[in-house]
Amino acid sequence: MEDIQEISINDKSYPELLKKIPDAPKVLYHRGSLPKNENCFGIVGTRRPSLYGQQATLQITGELVDAGLVIVSGMAPGIDTFAHKICIEKKKITIAVLGTGLDEKSIYPQQNLELSRKIIENHGCLISELPPGTHGSVFSFPKRNRIISALSLGVLVVEAKQKSGSLITANYAIKQKKKLFAVPGQIFSLNSQGPNKLIKEGATLVESSKDILDVLGVEAEKVSQKIFASENMQEQLIFAALKEEALYIDKIIEKTKLNASLVVTSLALMEISGKIRNLGGNVYTIV
Repeated sequence: MEDIQEISINDKSYPELLKKIPDAPKVLYHRGSLPKNENCFGIVGTRRPSLYGQQATLQITGELVDAGLVIVSGMAPGIDTFAHKICIEKKKITIAVLGTGLDEKSIYPQQNLELSRKIIENHGCLISELPPGTHGSVFSFPKRNRIISALSLGVLVVEAKQKSGSLITANYAIKQKKKLFAVPGQIFSLNSQGPNKLIKEGATLVESSKDILDVLGVEAEKVSQKIFASENMQEQLIFAALKEEALYIDKIIEKTKLNASLVVTSLALMEISGKIRNLGGNVYTIV
């Protein structure tokens, strides 16, 4: 069924880090290539991220995979999805741990069905402890979070409320003696309460991938940086407007003082050439 493979905890291909936790699944199901001795790293967060959370996830995840880490997440809407997508975009391996069976009818969320296919096509992997045909429940999603942290050297929480699945993953990481990291957020945002609380309790504050790589002792691979030159005055003004944060198209027009149709055309060309990214809803950020 859809090339879903089953292995037991005694199988040689069963992930070594997962074997080490006391409540490791006796049986594991997977589609795609199981992680072997890769340096895996977990990234989790809210299903409803702010633009700040989206931008932080894309930038930090992109830098971590460029440094050679394999990203593990839960393929949930929001931060998880952004983490997986940047891996696919960079043609890097990523692992999704699901709280459902791995058959396409059971996969949740269904909106990420195409993403799940791309993860496998890109030599990544879908993992679950639940047999095919099993739909998710209020118990299965929190329970799978122990697998995300177990497979990883450390876990990063980007945005999360105090009572959330991401904080459950963080608690598993603490129990499993994994390195815990968090991106600080604005004090008035509910999604900042989780990460800020973790930082108060000892999680490493993360401003860039270097904060994570230094703690893990992973040396970043030398990656050629993309340097984009402005083709014209319009692009120069748009780059300047987006320098500090992602912006909605109306705000870009306001900041650049350019004609609206000229901004629309310039943004389209810049996106095609890979200079900027549309986060959705006409909100743009520099790649």
